[in-house]
Amino acid sequence: MREIVIALVIRGLERLAQEGVLPPELARAFAERSAEFKVERPREKTHGDFSTNAALVLARQAGMKPRDLAQRLLDAMAADPASGVRCTIAGPGFLNFYLSEERLRQLIPQILQLGSKYGQTQVGTGERILVEFVSANPTGPMHVGHGRGAVTGDAIARLFAAIGCQVEREYYINDAGTQIDVLGRSVLFRYRECLGYPASAPADYYPGEYVTEIARALIERDGERWLSASERDGTRATLERPPEAVIDFAIDWVMQEIRADLELMQIRFDRWFSERSLHREGGIERALSHLSQQGWLYEGVLEPPKGREVNSDEVDGRKQLLFRASRFGDDADRPLLKADGTPTYFAADIAYHFDKAQRGYTRLVDVWGADHGGYVKRVEAALEAMTGRKGLLDVVLTQMVNLTQGGKQVRMSKRAGTFVTLRDVVDETGADAVRFWFLTRSSGAGLDFDLDLAKSKSNDNPVFYVQYAHARVCSLEVKLRERELEDVAGDLARLTAPEELDLIRLLGLFPETVESAAWSREPHRVTYYLSDLAAAFHGYYNQFRILDEDPQVRGARMALVRATGRVIANGLDLLGVSAPESM
Repeated sequence: MREIVIALVIRGLERLAQEGVLPPELARAFAERSAEFKVERPREKTHGDFSTNAALVLARQAGMKPRDLAQRLLDAMAADPASGVRCTIAGPGFLNFYLSEERLRQLIPQILQLGSKYGQTQVGTGERILVEFVSANPTGPMHVGHGRGAVTGDAIARLFAAIGCQVEREYYINDAGTQIDVLGRSVLFRYRECLGYPASAPADYYPGEYVTEIARALIERDGERWLSASERDGTRATLERPPEAVIDFAIDWVMQEIRADLELMQIRFDRWFSERSLHREGGIERALSHLSQQGWLYEGVLEPPKGREVNSDEVDGRKQLLFRASRFGDDADRPLLKADGTPTYFAADIAYHFDKAQRGYTRLVDVWGADHGGYVKRVEAALEAMTGRKGLLDVVLTQMVNLTQGGKQVRMSKRAGTFVTLRDVVDETGADAVRFWFLTRSSGAGLDFDLDLAKSKSNDNPVFYVQYAHARVCSLEVKLRERELEDVAGDLARLTAPEELDLIRLLGLFPETVESAAWSREPHRVTYYLSDLAAAFHGYYNQFRILDEDPQVRGARMALVRATGRVIANGLDLLGVSAPESM
């Protein structure tokens, strides 16, 4: 329905351009969604179905008062009665648009005809977007924080695809660095322990039971191959750096677990990118060489920024290879090599994003945990320095999840040792509940996840409330057949109740909700919308006799019900949640 109003505004802008009142490029900019003025839903229902501030924004260019320009635009739009749109001027120069009841009702057959495609647009055509998300270190099972990032990234990718963008999903495997060495030592420690050759526990090791599972799997494959001769002779061993084969085995085992967890959530990737490939194939050297050629690297002693804690990799009092990140808005320059000459984590991140930038994407979207928020500026700075493009990277930060059960906080999992695994939560509540709950709040806000409520079949459970609305639609189809009622098309003109017209208006809001949720990278907008739509439908279902004795009324109401069910199903699909036919 918004497109009807947009078409009217474009027509008016084009006519004013022909009359010399406004520049001709304004209509084109508005059609391409790049103009400063918008067509939006007004906050007050009395202000119409849509409103535009075009006259206020363009008054200076036209050399006219806003209300005078609004009148010229209104005349130029020439919205004839047949269009079903009435337009009035309000306030300092707003244009308010009112859709006729007949025009509103025309949306129902449109939704039913488009089916699963209703809500999809092509406004993102030409955009090639890479969404990188989860990217959990392969050092243990996925926890609920990873799960929230996984669901958020997948939903963002689905939304971009729904508006016509070419989308790819990527998982960056952090399989290099200190944490991988710790995993290898942890596995080797449990490996020796399981074989009856205990060693002293490392000071920094992963305590979860999954490490023992990896060790037992290693024993099943390799037996005592990784014991030294002195250990077989009974000498107590020390834990040196594990062989690469042991580290590789551990990483592969953990990644299989992560892939299985993601599969439970219906989350799949187009590409799995290994950090170690950057080290092995010269990716880091190429990225640093490129920065050096651009003049963005220098050797110097980094002074710690005031009021900010830094780690030893950043400041050690000696000369380091530094990136001029402060030239691009970061609060300090950043080291790229440690004191021993090995790359910092940031150097690997630069190389990875340089690789992504070279693949020709128009937009890079990264979904990170909130604890990585301090990294955003420096990565943005590096990308701008390497590509000359500002704003190429969009970073979405996800806050932690607070799990409760029985009114108490759930703190840890026996298998993981220090945190609750994603699989624990999926096994407890189901994938649909996990996905929907993770998207009930903005990713930047903390989330309370009540395990008991997520399993309950009550209206207080948000996922049940929305899915039950779809199930109710399906139940009416069943009752229609069971009662052998004639299923006629019905006269949509019989839909005159304010509740029916408001429900149609809500259905018409879906495409623009999808578009705004995609561009803002905020999937929770769809969740909010579905909750409002479910509430409106439940109210309608309880108040009106859908299967009325009058065939024309019954047919019209069933058409509205079917359109509502279709929109609920489409919205749930964007969230990766099923639309059950019965509950």
